[in-house]
Amino acid sequence: MRTAKQQAEPRTGPDDNPALTRVEKVARAQATVTQVYHERCANAWRRYLGAMKVAGEPLRDGPTRPATPLEFWRDASSYWLDFTQRSILFWDTLRQRGNNWIEHEKAGKPPLLDFGWEMIADARTFARPVNYALVRIAPPDGVTTDPERRPFVIIDPRAGHGPGIGGFKQDSQVGVALKAGHPVYFVIFFPEPMPGQTLADVSRAEAEFLRIVGERHPKTRKPVVIGNCQGGWASMLVGALEPDLVGPIVINGAPMSYWAGNDGENPMRYAGGMLGGTWPALLASDLGAGTFDGANLVENFEYLNPANTYFDKYYTLFSKIDTEPERFLEFERWWGGFFLMGREEIRWIVENLFVGNNLADGDAEWSEGRAFDLRAIQSPIIVFASLGDNITPPQQAFNWVADLYPTTEALKANGQVIVGLMHKSVGHLGIFVSGAVAKREHTQIVDLIDYIEHLPPGLYGMQVEEQKVDGSVRYDVLLTERQVEDLQVLQKYGRKDEMPFQAVEATSEMLASTYETFVHPAVSAVATPTGAAMRRALHPQRAQRWAVSDLNPFLWPLKGMADMTRANRAPRDTEGPMAMMERWTAALTSASWDLYRDLRDATVENTFFRTYGPAGIGMAAEEAAGVPDEPSIAVRDTRLVKEALSRIEEGDRTRAFVRTALLLMKAGTGRRRLSAMKRARDLVGKDIGLIDMPAEAARGIIREQSYIVDYEPVKALSALPKLLRTSEDRRGLLDLLDRVEGRIEANSEQVALLVEIRRLLAEDGAGSGEKREPITVELTKDRAAGRPEAMTRPRRPRQTRETRRARASS
Repeated sequence: MRTAKQQAEPRTGPDDNPALTRVEKVARAQATVTQVYHERCANAWRRYLGAMKVAGEPLRDGPTRPATPLEFWRDASSYWLDFTQRSILFWDTLRQRGNNWIEHEKAGKPPLLDFGWEMIADARTFARPVNYALVRIAPPDGVTTDPERRPFVIIDPRAGHGPGIGGFKQDSQVGVALKAGHPVYFVIFFPEPMPGQTLADVSRAEAEFLRIVGERHPKTRKPVVIGNCQGGWASMLVGALEPDLVGPIVINGAPMSYWAGNDGENPMRYAGGMLGGTWPALLASDLGAGTFDGANLVENFEYLNPANTYFDKYYTLFSKIDTEPERFLEFERWWGGFFLMGREEIRWIVENLFVGNNLADGDAEWSEGRAFDLRAIQSPIIVFASLGDNITPPQQAFNWVADLYPTTEALKANGQVIVGLMHKSVGHLGIFVSGAVAKREHTQIVDLIDYIEHLPPGLYGMQVEEQKVDGSVRYDVLLTERQVEDLQVLQKYGRKDEMPFQAVEATSEMLASTYETFVHPAVSAVATPTGAAMRRALHPQRAQRWAVSDLNPFLWPLKGMADMTRANRAPRDTEGPMAMMERWTAALTSASWDLYRDLRDATVENTFFRTYGPAGIGMAAEEAAGVPDEPSIAVRDTRLVKEALSRIEEGDRTRAFVRTALLLMKAGTGRRRLSAMKRARDLVGKDIGLIDMPAEAARGIIREQSYIVDYEPVKALSALPKLLRTSEDRRGLLDLLDRVEGRIEANSEQVALLVEIRRLLAEDGAGSGEKREPITVELTKDRAAGRPEAMTRPRRPRQTRETRRARASS
């Protein structure tokens, strides 16, 4: 992890100096790779030695041996009795895990939701069938939902596991939305894909689900869509495909920019290159008789943290055997439910996302010649990521924003509202299943939904603040305006380390083409459904479950032994030299696995950049020399902005009220508190007129007036009397300002602006034709001062799809 100073002063990239030749650039890049590798190895050994020092402190500082042989005998005998009992209960818990897995398989692997549900629509019956369905969540006892409140639709990831993680516990995304009174729907999927289904078919089915939800709640606004992990990009695909059906979109831990990440922190991004691209997934699908086994994806996740996979989670169960089994078995029931994908589905995912990174660039085609365009999404988007997530790091969660909108002005010109929320430490699965995260972050997200659609276009940072009042904890949300350009600090080297990934893409296309031509026909001819089923049954992820279950006759006595052990359980405390030695051994084992992981990841990263780095630099240089820069487009000259500026002196009471609010916001600090927005809505929401208006119309007014205030703030203020044509309208705005003033915090600029507005709208001067003094309030301050007003995508080391295909074919 680099220090804040190092983050502010990033290392020199391989091609910062344009005068260097290609050979010199490659040499400098390889020198940097070598330096980083040595640093990572040295840091890995330092962490290991530090962990050993910490683990050994209790042995050095505490009593290492009993005072007398009798005390030693008592400590050893009580420890080994406890150790033996824990061992029996540990293996019995694994036996129960295996039995649960078998029962879940026999039941058809239903969704593991902690709520009742009913089927609303089964996409297996659609014209283009897919293995998805829409279900309605039944509120638990004591919870009432209002059918006239906006519905929530939750899409879980189909990344190897089955559905249910978004409603795994009562304190979950489902539980939070239900407690807030919203109807909740859940998109589930079945273990096996329908023949021939594609990702485009899935997106169409999910769009149809949203249409059905909208018809079931005609008096509400469009449904909120929550997507978890890969369900996040699935939600974005639906929003791009059918923007008129989607309300606000919340994507949690969703990978959107797959090449992004930092060296030493995000090893999963190198997997595509080290495996050779798409062809391993195609081979696995062919061996599966046309289906891809989700257990392979789960194995990739477990590969990231071998200490937890092979030791930590089992030692935690062993050391807390009296309290941990229920939690362990509950999670393992979901973690061990492996689902299948169709060959074309996994190919599209790997080719367009994992290897190709085509989604943000608009190259992810859903049919021939038609690609998903994320700029078509009209609804606000909330992005929730975590610094502790090693599967979807913040760079992969946020960099797509900068890919789509190179400047803040471009984002605003498209009328888009994006809110980013960053957790400091929770891991990937904790974003979805942690009860603490559900009570804090997800509860505030649900609370914010009713207000986010009335924000002016822009990028906002969301921060959840904890306040302790009279012994109870309350939360408030602080929204701070951000610049798209600020996202560059998330990744080192100015994203120059993404250059080798385009070489991976070209290599993948070449190898996939070779595989399809020479290998696929032979493998698909000999692979049978029966053989595929046998290979799936023998997969290590499944074998470790059924092998330790009642299917194994050698384990039949285990249940009786465990029952006897529970009846005679004699737990001991954690004191004494034997217990201390156990903890020291556990710490040594865990630290050794971490050392292995760190050295392995450093070696993989070093091999990746040495293999693909030179080719990536060369391809970037060729592209820069052969492809002309895209022309800059002045944001002010775009259609939406020009139309808005042409209507500065046109409008009605609602537009005048919205313009006034935006002028006051522009003069403020760039921060908005949810509690303040709630107070403002209670005070003047009905008067402004946006609440009772359709969301699209309200967003259109806010977007139009925000353009006017951003680009012509002085004229916007001067034209206010022309929007308020009658004395009654002017009086209404003045009364509104009187109600707000004093109840909403205001700085000196806003106070001065309020005085100016009152003077401007004073009834004795309005419309009289008298000469007015010039406006003196400073309104031209631009928080993005000094930034180019351009809507052009910066040059990135990337080739067109056609160029890559030509290179691969040659």
